[in-house]
Amino acid sequence: MSSTVTTLRRRAKALHRNLRGASMAARALASTEHPLLAHIIPIRRCNLSCTYCNEFDDFSKPVPTEEMFRRIDKLGALGTAVVTISGGEPLLHPELDDVIGRIRSNGMIAGLITNGYLLVAERIQRLNRAGLEWLQISIDNVNPDDVSKKSLKVLDRKLELLAEHADFHVNINSVVGSGIRHPQDALTIGKRAVELGFSSTIGIIHDGSGQVQPLNDEERRIYHEMKSMEKRSFTRINAFQDNIAEGLPNDWRCRAGARYLYICEDGLVHYCSQQRGYPGVPLETYTRDDLRREYLTEKSCAPHCTVSCVHQVSIFDSWRAPQQAAPGAVNAAAGDLVQIR
Repeated sequence: MSSTVTTLRRRAKALHRNLRGASMAARALASTEHPLLAHIIPIRRCNLSCTYCNEFDDFSKPVPTEEMFRRIDKLGALGTAVVTISGGEPLLHPELDDVIGRIRSNGMIAGLITNGYLLVAERIQRLNRAGLEWLQISIDNVNPDDVSKKSLKVLDRKLELLAEHADFHVNINSVVGSGIRHPQDALTIGKRAVELGFSSTIGIIHDGSGQVQPLNDEERRIYHEMKSMEKRSFTRINAFQDNIAEGLPNDWRCRAGARYLYICEDGLVHYCSQQRGYPGVPLETYTRDDLRREYLTEKSCAPHCTVSCVHQVSIFDSWRAPQQAAPGAVNAAAGDLVQIR
């Protein structure tokens, strides 16, 4: 009986999530004057040190909870649809549950990106009670190496605990590309994710110097096999990766700074984790004029961008509002861009 009750509860929550997602998608199509997704950083510190990652340190203190509340309330006032908590490792923030609750109290969908190391049954149940709606873990290999410790061998028990206890949606992202010595590991990880009832996605990763290279023949084979495993949902809007896999540019209108906001630990708005400093405006003073300006600003880094979440939210406006380059706009070389999970 307990198992039946759990299954019914999870189905009801999934239906509620899907209905909310559909409502927000309709609102996104009807109005362009609100962010669809914001990534917010409650702590820059991480308990791991993956060699390809430029989004962490080993010393930063958590952002004070009251400051996190003010930032979340501001995102709510701007009409933001989804807030994803990232890092660093967000589970290191001592009041993370309250941060999640604040997102939900503002009517926004609450997500979390974590390396999974700190998940135990009691922690997962607390995330349920806080109102978390989806969680993503990126797993880079089957066995840990000097590039990444985010391995299936280490995290498989954590995945089993999620399958047993989580009421929220779980996505497992695996990767191919530079720095990954055994690309076939992605298939093992993806199949394990599906076996446990999770969704599975594939990302293209950069090397230790931040370079994104075209995939070789074996990596492309695995990439396409993984793509065939992906279930239909918003996070599977990733056709842009087909060109990245071939080393080709994408022709699209990046709406970073408008439809997507990256809020660093200092409370500044950036285009994304890889373009920190642009526009670099404090969230507390960010206005709809800022949203309108960045909505219409062409980003020169866009053709070789691999930041999945920005591509996904920008698709709602792909056919409208042509962009123009602004004076002093970001002019990053393609080699400076990396993939975020």
